Amino acid sequence: MAVVKPSIAKGTRDFTPREMIRRNYIFNTIRSVFEKYAYLPIETPSVENLSTLMGKYGEEGDRLIFKILNSGDFMQNVDLSLPENQLASKICEKGLRYDLTVPFARFVVMRQNDLAFPFKRYQMQPVWRADRPQKGRYREFYQCDVDVIGSNSLLYEAELMKITDEVFEKLGINVDIKVNNRKILTGFAILAGAEDKVADICTAIDKLDKIGKENVIKELQDRGISSEAIEKLSPIFDLTGDNDTKMRRLRTIFADVPQGVQGVEEVERTLVLAKMYGVKANIELDVLLARGLNYYTGAIFEVCACDVSIGSISGGGRYDDLTGVFGLKNMSGVGISYGAERIYDVMSELDLFPPEIASPVKAIFLNFGEKEMEYTMPLLLKLRENNIASEIYPDPAKIGKQMNYANAKAIPYVIMAGEEEMKTGVFTVKNMKTGEQQQCLSDEIADLLKI
Repeated sequence: MAVVKPSIAKGTRDFTPREMIRRNYIFNTIRSVFEKYAYLPIETPSVENLSTLMGKYGEEGDRLIFKILNSGDFMQNVDLSLPENQLASKICEKGLRYDLTVPFARFVVMRQNDLAFPFKRYQMQPVWRADRPQKGRYREFYQCDVDVIGSNSLLYEAELMKITDEVFEKLGINVDIKVNNRKILTGFAILAGAEDKVADICTAIDKLDKIGKENVIKELQDRGISSEAIEKLSPIFDLTGDNDTKMRRLRTIFADVPQGVQGVEEVERTLVLAKMYGVKANIELDVLLARGLNYYTGAIFEVCACDVSIGSISGGGRYDDLTGVFGLKNMSGVGISYGAERIYDVMSELDLFPPEIASPVKAIFLNFGEKEMEYTMPLLLKLRENNIASEIYPDPAKIGKQMNYANAKAIPYVIMAGEEEMKTGVFTVKNMKTGEQQQCLSDEIADLLKI
């Protein structure tokens, strides 16, 4: 058999034990906040029918969905001369999920009779996008989503801001929360006489921080938006000041556009509720915040780390009728998603991971031989019964080799028992951080290691 050079697909990664310990710290921290606010866990399949996924993310999003070839002899009766889009529908019926929100909407519709509404759920699973890999952007990555569906109340927008505030406070990341409303963007489109181009306007504006104003204007032109309409959109690029100043200005701009005024009023009320909730993070009304996904209809959020240039680390918004495409009308929802990979990168760059999570293994017993191993085994079992992660080196190897193993795994305590310890009924415990050693009775060691 030929030797195959080991490799992985671009945009995917292996994770070492050290990385997984840190990732689990992030997941567990986020999960603890979600559950504190009464959100319940669900999971959905990695593979969804393409009919579930396609048409929900906009033209660009649809192109980034990983499609899965049908199994079996599906090619036997396929006309290969068909146009690309028709051919794809013939040979691919399934795809890897692009996000967690659309599968959640499908889940709600299928299980609507078993759920109590408003239904509050969280979900922490991988998603896939056929994007060009780059720093902070992967083809396979984890999202941590929290959503509530079945209520129009703006209280949930404020609650999501509070959850976000608490998550990042626990992780030690200073963040700004940016907020906008799709009705404000629709208001600008109405003013420009391009109401039918709202999705195109949002998709282009969403790229502002990546490609700059001039290229956004060019993309708007390429999408068939007239120069006159683009000129009428100019206030969206020039709105400055604090939140109150922006909202006063928007009320003037939208004097004759009720939908725009409604968007401003929703932002205003959300900010009042966020203050009532005690949100500490800075909240900024950013009328350039668009989030390119087609299903957003109301509030939209984006969260950026203050101390690292990495783009958004969280985002979401309200979707009034995403379940409608699956047959369940008038089921408004709102949610926010946290990108585990970017959070990890921010915490690594800022050295925010607590040192105590370096290793889940608290102690290792050195192996001096068969009799010594028999002497230490009862204590090893006792530590494990007390939920103290511990292990014993498998062979009576050289002490230096065993100590190197302990250091490589960042194990904080080494427990030794040779002939002298066995005579006196004690153990020698070495603190690997300080180098200090002390002799302890068996009953004392569990308490020592719990400190």
